[in-house]
Amino acid sequence: MFALVDANAFYCSAEQVFRPDWRGRPIIVLSNNDGCIVAANRQAKEAGIEKFLPYFQAKALCAQRNVIVCSSNYELYADLSAKMMAIIGRFAPEQHVYSIDESFLSFKHSYPAIKCLHSQGQLIRRAVWKEARLAVCVGMGQTLTLAKIANHAAKKIPGYQGVCVIDTAQQRNDILRQLAVKEVWGIGRRISKKLELMNIRSAYDLASMPPSLARKQFNIEIEHTVRELNGEVCKQWDEARADKKQIFSTRSVGERICDFESLLQALSKHVGIAASKARQQGSHCKTMLLFASNSPHDERPVSYKVIVHFPCPTNCTIELTKAMTDAAPRLFNNGVRYYKIGVGLVDLASEKHFQFDLFNTAKVNYALMDTLDGINQRYGRDTMFLAAQGIQQKWAMSRDLLTPQYSTQWKCLPSIKC
Repeated sequence: MFALVDANAFYCSAEQVFRPDWRGRPIIVLSNNDGCIVAANRQAKEAGIEKFLPYFQAKALCAQRNVIVCSSNYELYADLSAKMMAIIGRFAPEQHVYSIDESFLSFKHSYPAIKCLHSQGQLIRRAVWKEARLAVCVGMGQTLTLAKIANHAAKKIPGYQGVCVIDTAQQRNDILRQLAVKEVWGIGRRISKKLELMNIRSAYDLASMPPSLARKQFNIEIEHTVRELNGEVCKQWDEARADKKQIFSTRSVGERICDFESLLQALSKHVGIAASKARQQGSHCKTMLLFASNSPHDERPVSYKVIVHFPCPTNCTIELTKAMTDAAPRLFNNGVRYYKIGVGLVDLASEKHFQFDLFNTAKVNYALMDTLDGINQRYGRDTMFLAAQGIQQKWAMSRDLLTPQYSTQWKCLPSIKC
């Protein structure tokens, strides 16, 4: 048996952890630069707030319905997610963190010792609430796909009270009949439209489809999904996730960039982020892509791009930043109000297997980079950074409605009055 533990409206729930007075009230969380609504809890949706709507279009309605509006507090979300995953991991010998708010568990070697899976699910929910003050739902099934569907049922179908265990064929078919085919894990919008043309509208219809036909009409992944819906294990989470072939760091700025120095600072910050990610997965960069543009909605949209090649692959922030500084003048044009800046490491090689060059020795200071990463991992991103990033970053991401970072900043520690 597998379980999927998923937090309810995680970003909104995280905002309520240190604000008990916000519980039960409508809350939304905005994207970078307070642009769009990326998260909305049940109360906000009932108030008529739609996800992925630009905030300026919903601002009046939010004020009218007393909706609490928050900027994305990534530091808080990451810390609470780590706590939640540590708690969930205690309940099974195998765990796979699927996303910031979802975690799979495998009871393969412990299921016979668990007398009641439903009670186990309730125990997980109570532990996460007691220790992290986050509400979660638990779904269990014989396959990863059925665990995902059980989790959906635990959230959406009345009567399950946050825990659903699919352990009989009749129960499985009842739930599949209530689930639209587009809600099945791995079925995208394009495939769901084609399935509907074939009169396959529910998850039950998909489960009734002959696996060989699913493979013939679509691909082997859809065949695996059909088999998993019928209780046959075909999908496994990756024990060692494949390294990324490309790493990008890009973001729109809070205040338009009009001078070369600010452009250098913004690019330097993104170089640091991308280099850190490359070191994290043990990769070196052979080619770096730099790009900068104004808004596509401007009167004259423009975009600039520069490609930098390295004779010897590197993941050193200092070396990458120096190369960026040399190439940046080709991105800058007076009169352009830059809105989106980014850096991409597009040709990555494993640090264990890349080919050295006899005439171009590597300049990576591994000890220095390990120290840099260690300090930033322990005390938070940008605790230590290159001066090229600048101290006062006027172009930095705008988060005007940011709540305190209660668990990661000393100055934000919550005060308790007894």
